[in-house]
Amino acid sequence: MFGSFPPLSRNHPFLRGPHPRAFAHRGWHIDDLAGMENSLSAFRRACAEGYRYLETDVHSTSDEHAVVHHDADLGRTTDSAGSISEQRWSRVRSALIAGREPVCSLDQLLEELPQALINVDVKADSAVVPTLRAVRRHNAWHRVCLAGFDDRRLRMLRRNGEFRLLTSMGPESVACVWAGSHPAARPVTALARSVLVSGAAAQVPRTHSGLPVVTPRFVELAHRWGAEVHVWTVDDSAEMAELLDLGVDGLLTDRPDVLRELLRTRGQWHERATSHAGPPVPTGGNADR
Repeated sequence: MFGSFPPLSRNHPFLRGPHPRAFAHRGWHIDDLAGMENSLSAFRRACAEGYRYLETDVHSTSDEHAVVHHDADLGRTTDSAGSISEQRWSRVRSALIAGREPVCSLDQLLEELPQALINVDVKADSAVVPTLRAVRRHNAWHRVCLAGFDDRRLRMLRRNGEFRLLTSMGPESVACVWAGSHPAARPVTALARSVLVSGAAAQVPRTHSGLPVVTPRFVELAHRWGAEVHVWTVDDSAEMAELLDLGVDGLLTDRPDVLRELLRTRGQWHERATSHAGPPVPTGGNADR
């Protein structure tokens, strides 16, 4: 196995949960919880419905609290307004999601759901240190994967995180896999992989700027290089089935009810619906860096 993907990263506890990996994107924010994305209620409901994998996002307040929120501004989903990074936690925490429930911190989420496996999209450089502090406080290295769409930020996370930290690929790594999977591409050498490719999973859309990303060759090459493929955000049952048949390892969805029903029909849900035990805490070894 090449340097970017040591065998221990594939054995990380986060990757020993149910497969294929069904991610409740920002929690269960449908039905009576419509509009409640990234709320504690949405995450609690996802777990109650049988989901082990959650996906969320974090920003940082001006006094360095990691806040569970997708947008940099509070206006779209809460009854408050203004940039999170320009306000203190004492003020941000009073903002009500859909006018119903306070915004939560990453600390609260990790404490509230200790058995959940959480994919955390770190949205800003300012959130790097607060996120790592929260994970460290809860000794949650075994149950989180830190993600991002900025390679420099991912390098900051890897550099400042503990040896057990698992991360997704950044754009540079994904581009390397995509280029290597292109029929006309020159073979990517082992040296190039070790330099250019880092991360345990390519977390990607099915297409980007009109170009297909998730193809049979892309999935095959990612697997050959020791990485998983997680596709976002997929809400249509037929498309979910196509991607699963293609061999992708995980799907992120805003329709967790639809994905659950599909996995049930395929015989791939029963293992997660009755399991409440958390992954074992690792005692040593190195994860993906």
